[in-house]
Amino acid sequence: MANVKNKNQQSGRIAITGELTIYTALELKDQLLAALSATEALELDLSEVGEIDAAGLQLLVMIKQQAAVSGKALSFTGHSPVVLDLLDLSGLAGFFGDPLLIVRKPL
Repeated sequence: MANVKNKNQQSGRIAITGELTIYTALELKDQLLAALSATEALELDLSEVGEIDAAGLQLLVMIKQQAAVSGKALSFTGHSPVVLDLLDLSGLAGFFGDPLLIVRKPL
């Protein structure tokens, strides 16, 4: 199960913890859209995401697009290893535009 924790409500900084999967995406969608509408700049901390799938990635893409349409700033920080792996696999790291370091593991 995933949770959204308000780290600093005034600055619009929240953390997603646990799963970011098809089982949690709908619930998280409503929470993230509400958080985005409540601030001009939202920072999502992904450091505690333990599992992510295609639905979770779609959710991140959707919230990034919604922020652009709304003229709001959205950044992702603290990418967990599973998030980095999926961004690398999908080739979408550049789409998000957030600084991150993807280190390839030796084969």
